[in-house]
Amino acid sequence: MALNKLKYNSLNVTPVANKAISFDSDPDALEATLEGGAMTFIKKLTASSSATLSFVDGSSDVVLDNTYIEYVFIFKDIHPATNGGALSFQGSTDTGSSYGVTVTTTAFEAYHDEGDSTTALAYSTSQDLAQSTNFKKLTAGVGSDNDQCAAGFLHLFNPSSTTFVKHFISDVHEAYHADYATHSLYAGYFNTTSAIDAIQFKMHSGNMDAGTITLYGIN
Repeated sequence: MALNKLKYNSLNVTPVANKAISFDSDPDALEATLEGGAMTFIKKLTASSSATLSFVDGSSDVVLDNTYIEYVFIFKDIHPATNGGALSFQGSTDTGSSYGVTVTTTAFEAYHDEGDSTTALAYSTSQDLAQSTNFKKLTAGVGSDNDQCAAGFLHLFNPSSTTFVKHFISDVHEAYHADYATHSLYAGYFNTTSAIDAIQFKMHSGNMDAGTITLYGIN
C-alpha cells in the first residue's frame, strides 16, 4: 500500500521522545502525531524598503508573552536593498522603547561557491558576540541581485521567563553576495532575567527591500 499524500496541516513539528507516529484510517494520508505543541500563527510582516520590522507584544495583534513558551520567526525571501546586507535582530525588555539586551552567542557556517572551487564548514569568530548589546546578525551578507535572498528561522525559548536567561537558535540559508550558497547556524542567549517582550529585525546595512517575517507561537 503506497503512501502518496502528506497532510501538512495535521503535522505537529514539536517532537516528544517515545511517541510513535500514528497512521490515519485513510490509506492515502499520513498523519504524524509527535505529541507536543501546535504552531499557532500570530503575525506576518512584509518588508518594502523597510528600515526595521518589529514584533511588539500587545501591539498590532502581536503576542510575545507567557501565552506560549516557545516562539518561531520564519523568514522568507529576505532581500536587501544594499548588496551584502546581513539580516540581524535584537530584543527589548521595555516593549520596544529600546533594543539592546546583552547577548552571548556562538556561530558556525558552511558555504560553497557557484564555481565549485571554494567550500568550508567552520566556526565563525567574526559572527559571534560576547556580552554585547549589538544587533545579532543572522546571515553573513545577502546579495542584492534580483534573484538573491535569504530564508530560514529563529527559535526563541520562553521569552517571558523572569527566572532564566532566554535562549535562541537560528538557521538561515542565503544567496551570498559573492555567489556562494551560505548556511549560517547561530545560537545564544539574552543574558537577562527580565522578560523579552519585543523583537526587532533589520539589515545591518541599508533597508530590507522585500521579504516576509512570520511569527508563530508553540503551546
